[in-house]
Amino acid sequence: MPERRTLRVGIDVGGTFTDLAATESWSGRSVARKIASTPHAPHRAVVDALITLLAGYPSAPAIEFLAHSTTIATNALLGQLGLELPRIALVTTDGFRDVIEIGRQNRSEIYNLFVERPRPLVAREDRLTVRERVDYRGNVLLALEDESVAALCGQLRERGVAAVAICLLHSYANDCHERRLSEAIATALPGTPITCSSQIDPQYREYERASTTVVNAVLAPIVERYLTQLVAELREAKIDASLFVMRSDGGMTAAEHVATRPAALVESGPASGAIAAAALGERVGLHRLLSFDMGGTTAKAGTILDGIVQIAGEFEAAGRTHSGRAVKGSGYPVRFPFVDLAEVSAGGGTIAWIDDAGALRVGPLSAGADPGPACYGRADWATVTDANVVLGRLNPKHLLGGAFPIDASQARNALDALAQRLGTSLESTAAGIVTLIDAAMSKALRIVTVERGLDPRDFTLVAFGGSGPLHACALAEELGIARIFVPQQPGLFSARGLLDARLTVSELRSVLRDAGELNFEAEERAFAGSENRALGSLIAQGAARETAVFTRQYEARYRGQSFELAVPYDPARDGVAQRFHDVHRARYGYAVAKEIVEIVNARLTASARVARQPAEASTEIPRTAPVQGDPAIRPIWIDGKYADVPVFQRDALPARADGPAIVEAYDSTVYVAPDWSLASDGDLLVLQRQTMR
Repeated sequence: MPERRTLRVGIDVGGTFTDLAATESWSGRSVARKIASTPHAPHRAVVDALITLLAGYPSAPAIEFLAHSTTIATNALLGQLGLELPRIALVTTDGFRDVIEIGRQNRSEIYNLFVERPRPLVAREDRLTVRERVDYRGNVLLALEDESVAALCGQLRERGVAAVAICLLHSYANDCHERRLSEAIATALPGTPITCSSQIDPQYREYERASTTVVNAVLAPIVERYLTQLVAELREAKIDASLFVMRSDGGMTAAEHVATRPAALVESGPASGAIAAAALGERVGLHRLLSFDMGGTTAKAGTILDGIVQIAGEFEAAGRTHSGRAVKGSGYPVRFPFVDLAEVSAGGGTIAWIDDAGALRVGPLSAGADPGPACYGRADWATVTDANVVLGRLNPKHLLGGAFPIDASQARNALDALAQRLGTSLESTAAGIVTLIDAAMSKALRIVTVERGLDPRDFTLVAFGGSGPLHACALAEELGIARIFVPQQPGLFSARGLLDARLTVSELRSVLRDAGELNFEAEERAFAGSENRALGSLIAQGAARETAVFTRQYEARYRGQSFELAVPYDPARDGVAQRFHDVHRARYGYAVAKEIVEIVNARLTASARVARQPAEASTEIPRTAPVQGDPAIRPIWIDGKYADVPVFQRDALPARADGPAIVEAYDSTVYVAPDWSLASDGDLLVLQRQTMR
């Protein structure tokens, strides 16, 4: 009987392009495709990418695994047209309906007396209360009244809300009232999504728990509608695939399971690139890497330490950033783990402009996929991509191996309009745009290294995204980094990360005990129970049991501190406290051995692979065949003058070459700056600094 021919596919939907990477089960070969995104109907690009892939086979193989990263949740919270937020209700304890609006004292603009807080996601008239009270130890002080429950259900029916969030006081310690309310509401409003804080975020701090619950409830109808639409269009195209979605923490979840926790998708899009960088580091034996992902709209930087992608426990959804830093108080707190990235509005489509003072500025607005940079021929906005075309770094005739035409004259016209206003030359204006965008991106790299006590010179920079390899040398020079890795298919690297990701399930348990008070027999039973539940969930999603891995952690602090650090579980009575001292010393440079260590939460994380992934044998992507008459030498603007620079094709590289040089491929272009050399190491391009300024 012939072997069943199947594909494992990853699709990353970006602001400008949608990237697809696939692996063939019968050959281990990797296949890649890149198409323009469809911002107003993002699911359409997913289906189009799959149709383009399958059209390349005489007899279409089955898709056994389809992984997808999406920005649908973020876009909805940011107010994208066509993704209007639904009307929801918040049910809370009598007297606490305004916690969600009062929030914390964080001000996004300290010196602005008229600063506006993010608008509440649930209107005040839709914040309903019930009479009940539980204390922080879980003792019921006032039982939930039947009359209160009946009145609540009647109010919800009258409002016709699309979803309900339930967040009762101290429900992390005892969720009996939340469970009872959930059952009653499910009976009164069948089919309405219900989010309980005790299931979604069972830890103390009332405002953050309420915010996480409300964000999840608001996104539930939107994400459910998006996934339903996507699955329907896949079926219409006769594509029968098991759909999985990337979560914010870099783990994968089956589409039908993510519908109950849509807030876990808010940072889905950026996570896959960091996961791919960690997998690359494991393959080459390097465990201190900086991931740098520059696409068409944004640039993102992350840190891989000891082979592990750094994870943070909380973020502000739809919040603003300033120079890569999240502005506290500008968004909606969400307590879900996420890949810890610094992100700036810097991509190939970032628009250059002149401010009222006559100074050149770049960003934060982006031309996106539609209309895109001026060189795409549909607009006259000058962007970073247009600057690279004018400087000669990007091919002036085409991208994507000739499939995507470039109008260099349109790029020059767009930049010339800026140059005339500035009174400078066309090339100087283009160089200024590149310098400004490089400065913005170097700040993001400093945030994830220098500002966290890490020396960037100890790291290797992994540059990917459609635009990342063009700017990598300048960023490495700025931070004193001597080596850069450019992986195979850098413009599709995030899509490859989807294939490297594992199914992940996590369970959080509130503890709130001093380390010396822990009952380790009870803790062992609790963790074992979490592992059993997590394994059952993984298997239900199609995971292979033998690949399951479990991680036990505590979130601890010195008593009186307002923040926690994650420490590995240790069954020894004094082991947890000592581990916390060690982690605190490593993070902050000191530890206080006499202080009492308090355990706030216990977290169990389980991960597993969906199916055995075949070893890769070769890579197939559309080749960058030179157009007839294209020269092997191209003039590039370097340090104020043009220089003739060799242009190599990625699939025909010499073993070693010195910069300056250009390396072109189907999905991206690499600029090798002066004083840098390039070496081809299998499917990895290594750039090495020859001298440090």
